[in-house]
Amino acid sequence: MAKSTATDVRIAKDDTRSGGHTIAFALAIGATRQVCHLETSFCTRNQAFAYLQRNRTVFEQMAREQFARGEVMDGVIHLRMI
Repeated sequence: MAKSTATDVRIAKDDTRSGGHTIAFALAIGATRQVCHLETSFCTRNQAFAYLQRNRTVFEQMAREQFARGEVMDGVIHLRMI
């Protein structure tokens, strides 16, 4: 079975900070999907998306650890650049 790639990734302009983008992606945890937001400081969407792709496994691990600790705010796991 092929592992799905970033087909469920969305990139949105973060209006609260200048020049940053927030990338929303879904993480499969058991039988459920958990929404995650990654805040970046990149100026372009392509840079933000490429950063997520390069470091996807690290962010997935960080999100799983936050989920296990119960650090979910309003149903969303919030991550920042490493």
